[in-house]
Amino acid sequence: MRFAYYDRLSTSRQRTYRKSDDIRGLGIPPGLELGTLIAGIEASLRDEDRAAVRRRSQVLIDALAQGYHVPPVRVRVLAKRPTGDYGELHGLYKPQDSDTPARITVWMRTAQRHQVVAFRTFLRTLIHELCHHLDYELFALEETFHTEGFYKRESSLTNALLAQAALPERRAAAD
Repeated sequence: MRFAYYDRLSTSRQRTYRKSDDIRGLGIPPGLELGTLIAGIEASLRDEDRAAVRRRSQVLIDALAQGYHVPPVRVRVLAKRPTGDYGELHGLYKPQDSDTPARITVWMRTAQRHQVVAFRTFLRTLIHELCHHLDYELFALEETFHTEGFYKRESSLTNALLAQAALPERRAAAD
C-alpha cells in the first residue's frame, strides 16, 4: 500500500520511495544486549531526569549506530515539545551537513499539559528518528520517506528493544 502523496512524487523520488517501502524489518544488530539500557531509559523518564534520559538515549543510539556500522548521530533531549499549526512535534532528525554532525532531537514533555511522555512513545520516537538516519547511512537512500516499510522497520526495532527490556532481572537492575 502506498500513501497518497506517492502519486505527487517525481519518478526518481517514487523509485526511492519504493526502495524504502521494500525494506520491511530491522532487528537489533548481532551481539547487542540493550535490555538493561532500555529499562534505564524508562526509569530515568519516570524520575523526570532529563540529563539521564539524554545520556542513556545517546548510549543506546551510539550502540545501534556502531552495530549497524553507520556514522554516529548526536542525541538531544529537550524539555517541552514545540507546537504549531502542524500540532505537536515529537522528534526531529537533521542529517549531517558540512558544519554539524547528524542529530536527533526528542522531547520528553507534552506541549499542552507538560506531562512526561509515555515511555513507549518516547522510545518509538527515538527509534523513528534513528530510522531516518539509517535510511541515509545504512540503506543509502537519497531521501527518507514515511513509507509502510519505514514504519515496519521502526516497529520491528522498537519491539525487539522492548522484548530485551522485558526480562524481569533487567528491570530490577535498572531501578
